[in-house]
Order: sequence, then structure tokens, then C-alpha cells
Amino acid sequence: MNTIAVKITDEDLVFEIVRTNSAELFATLYDRFSTVVYRKCYSFSKNKEEAEDLMHDVFVRLFVKLKTFKGTSKFSTWLYSFTYNFCVNYVQRNSYKKKEKVTIVTDCMKENDATAEVEDADLLELKSAKLAKALTLIDPSDKMILLMKYQDDMSIKEIKEVLNIGESAVKMRVKRAKEKVVKLYEAL
Repeated sequence: MNTIAVKITDEDLVFEIVRTNSAELFATLYDRFSTVVYRKCYSFSKNKEEAEDLMHDVFVRLFVKLKTFKGTSKFSTWLYSFTYNFCVNYVQRNSYKKKEKVTIVTDCMKENDATAEVEDADLLELKSAKLAKALTLIDPSDKMILLMKYQDDMSIKEIKEVLNIGESAVKMRVKRAKEKVVKLYEAL
């Protein structure tokens, strides 16, 4: 491994990769960010193999698109946005394939004796499964902003940087996405 690449900032590493087109330097970038990219991909796919495929596709596309990084934000923020956009586009392109199969506990309960004791964990799973189902029904961009806010614990300011929109626009999108998911959740 290139010892100089280990010591430089992410941004300088990216500029050096663009300048030299070095696969070795790109491997250093991959080592730094593959886990983060994998987690983002997994949050969309919920499948290990598919997340690995998505991560690979992100890095293939990233190698080509690195020259579009201007350095106006941290590279990690830019990559986060790049990965989210890639995953959202993937979900939209493959929406007919991406219908998540959610087993709802009530189906199992109907098959069992109606007087069977219901455990607290079963009720929590029901709520979680219902929420997961509602999240599959909303627009991927709405799902993305909710995942950023509530799964990734990003602040409004961080989301603003990633999406490159104003703070009030972020707040409005989060509010509208929450309203949509709650409405769908209640309809299920």
C-alpha cells in the first residue's frame, strides 16, 4: 500500500486519484469508505448479497465520477450523497423487484387459536413490520430523508449539506415524509 496515501486527507487522495488515475490510490479510498458505503446500501436492500453488489456498483461508478468532486464539501459528505442517490435510483429502477416481503404477525395469529397468548415481542414485531411495510410504499426520496434523520441520526444541517438544499427545505421534506409514512402506516 502506498504509505503517502495513508497519510493524506480524503479530499487530497481524491484529487490525486483523478490526477493519476491510480488503481492503487483508489484501493486506499475503497479501504477507507467501503464499510460506510456497504451500510448505506444495506439500509436500502436489507439483503447482504444485494448490498455487496450495490456497494461494488457504487465504487465502479464512483471511479468514473470522482472527477466531478469539486472539494466544496468534505469528501465523506459528497460520497454519502452519491451513495444515497445511487441507491434511490436503484430502488426506483427496480421497484417492481424491490417489493419487500414483510411477514405480518397478525397473519400467523389468525392461523393460530384466537385465544393464544400474545407476547409483547410479537406486538413490537407487528408494529415494526407494519412500519417497514409503510416505508416500502413511500417514495424512495422520502424514505431516504427519513433514514438519514432517524436511522443515521443526521442533523438537519448535515442533511442540508448532503442534499445541497436549504435548511427550511430539509425540515419541510422531513415533515412531509413523516406525514406520508404515518398516513400509510395507519391505513395498513
